[in-house]
Formats: sequence, C-alpha cells, structure tokens
Amino acid sequence: MFAPNDGMPMLNGLKVVDMTSIVFGPYCTQILADFGAEVTKIEAPGGDFFRYAGKPAQTTGMGPGFVALNRGKKSVLLDLKEQADAERLRSMIAEADIFIHNVRSEAIDRLGFGADAMQALNPALIYVQCVGFGSDGPYDGLQAYDDVIQAASGAASLLPRVDGNPAPRYLPSLVADKVAGLHAAYAAMAAVIHRMRTGKGQVVEVPMFEAFTSFLMKEHLAGLTFDPPNANAGYDRQIDPDRQPFPTKDGYISIVPYRPGHFQLVIGLMGDEEFAAQERFARPKGLAAALPELYGKIAELAPSRTTAEWLEVFREAQIPAMAVRDLNDMLDDPHLDATGFFATTEHPTEGPIRQTREPSRFSGWNAGDLGNAPNLGEHNED
Repeated sequence: MFAPNDGMPMLNGLKVVDMTSIVFGPYCTQILADFGAEVTKIEAPGGDFFRYAGKPAQTTGMGPGFVALNRGKKSVLLDLKEQADAERLRSMIAEADIFIHNVRSEAIDRLGFGADAMQALNPALIYVQCVGFGSDGPYDGLQAYDDVIQAASGAASLLPRVDGNPAPRYLPSLVADKVAGLHAAYAAMAAVIHRMRTGKGQVVEVPMFEAFTSFLMKEHLAGLTFDPPNANAGYDRQIDPDRQPFPTKDGYISIVPYRPGHFQLVIGLMGDEEFAAQERFARPKGLAAALPELYGKIAELAPSRTTAEWLEVFREAQIPAMAVRDLNDMLDDPHLDATGFFATTEHPTEGPIRQTREPSRFSGWNAGDLGNAPNLGEHNED
C-alpha cells in the first residue's frame, strides 16, 4: 500500500515566506516543506539563533537542531531596517500563499509587516502569527520560550506529583515548542483549505501557551472537567509513582497491564499465580485499591529474567511491553530500520547527516528526497 510512487507532493506549488526562528515556527514550516511547499526562510543578520545550538559537523551556524528543523527550505538574508531589503520581502509576500512569523506584534508593525498591511498587499494571503500568548488576554506581548510555557501551563508540576519531590521541574524536551509547531502546521493547512473553498485569505494566530495547555489538559483537567469538580487536576494513571519501568535481570522493561484481567495475567505469567488469583483483584474497586501492591509485585518479580525473555513471554500473551531504550540506541532499532525512519543524506557543506522522515505515510505520495537545511543566506541570489 505504501510503496514508492510518482504522486505529486500534496502541497506542491504552495509558496511560504517563513520569518520564524528557534523551534515553534520552524517546526511548522519544516512540516509544510516536507509535504512539498516551497518555503523561503527569511533570516536577519546573524541568522536564526538556533543555528548555534549544538555542535556543528563542519560549519558554524549549522548545528544539529537547526539542520533537523529547516530541511528543504531556502535561506534569504535580509536586514529589514534597510529599505531595499524591506521592499524585497514585500515583493515576496505579494506572491506568497502563506506568510508566517514569530515577531511580537509591536515590532512587526514597526517594521511595516503587520497583518493589516500585508493583507492589503495580498488579500489572498494566509497570515500566520506564532505568538507566546493569545492577543486578547493579559499576557499578550510577553516573551515566551519552552521553559516559560511549561511553567505557566502546569507542566512543571507533573514530576513532583510522580516522585514526591516538591521542586517544580521542566520535562526534558522542547515539548511546548513542538506541540505549538504542530498546531501551527495544521492551522495553516486548514486555512489553505478554507481559501480553496472561499477564495479568501485570513489571519491565523497560534499562541504557544493556549496550544500547549490544551494539549496538556486533555487528560490532566481530570476532575476539574466537571462543575462542581469531583476530583483534583491530574490523570491518576499518568502521575502514579508506581507506574514506572520495571528492572529486569539485564535492564528495564515497560509493561502495561491495561485491560481488565491484565494485572492478574501478568503476575501469573511472572510466576506468582497464587498472588494473582486473590479474590479481591476480581472486582474493579478492589483492583484499583491494590494498584501500588500490584505494581510492587511486578517490580519484585521482574529481575528474575532478562528483558528479552520477558518480551517473548508478554508478546505471546498479547500484553503490551517494550524494552526501555537509551536515546543513543535508537539508530539501531530494527523496526525503525525496516520502515526507513532514519535516512542518511549528503549535505553540500556538512557531509553525511541523519534525518528522521515524515512519520505519516500515504498511498498517493512518497516523500522521497528530504532536502537539506540551508546555509545562512544561501539563496539570496535565487
């Protein structure tokens, strides 16, 4: 079904002028570029700050994070304080389908590229503003980075709920930036469909705070869903301190006894059928009350075999289980290898680089060449 084919990229012909930096906006436009849009990245003197995050292979300003988030784009270096460069950008936006930026409202207006001015220039334009906080709230205009949003959204309170250490902590990933980037990508594509139906452009605002809080609260609003609340915020299963990887003879394993009867089955398979057969576990209420004890029993039994031995047992019984992997091991994952998830390409200046392919698969189009991240100002003459 998903064999290579000659299908045209789904966003072929869509012109995107991208004046975003760091992660939020570039992740959005990388997705658009993967689907075939022509993305021109506008960079100020010095370039996107994220160019300098991490150690480059060859060239200063070609750090690994930048390479991952900007493949398939063109880079044009412009100083918008110079009239000639500002006019050049206006001419590009006049012919674009989407203009996306993460410049704060006051600053973008001062530069002359605010929403009203650009829609007057190009009425069919989809104008996407990547902002920290929605423009109709009291946080409008505040600076926002991933750590700030994790703090403001309640995400930094999750780990204390799990391990009892009261100090708030960030989740060790740029998760707020990336979630907001995904929201921006689907919002931009929805606006393209709207324009196809109506012929009209529009302004799209994507606030990181609201995007990530929405993402987080799908399960963690929990008892606050109801009025009056019937419990506190926080999805119990996700913040259960006992629901952690279990130590095996040679590593760690994730075991998920999710369906009715799974806990009893798992513990029986692990060698304590007598414990698993207790009558109190047969009723949902009794099972829920005994969860810490049940997780503790699994942790007690898990070191008796290796991870590979347990995986064989649980897969035969159709119990969800996977070995706990280190980030450094992911290049050797047999499934990702079989699906072609990682691709090694030759960058013109950086040499061989590894990239992750677009994870969605389509029967009508194959991504093919992933493209490369541009050097700063590489496409000015183009």
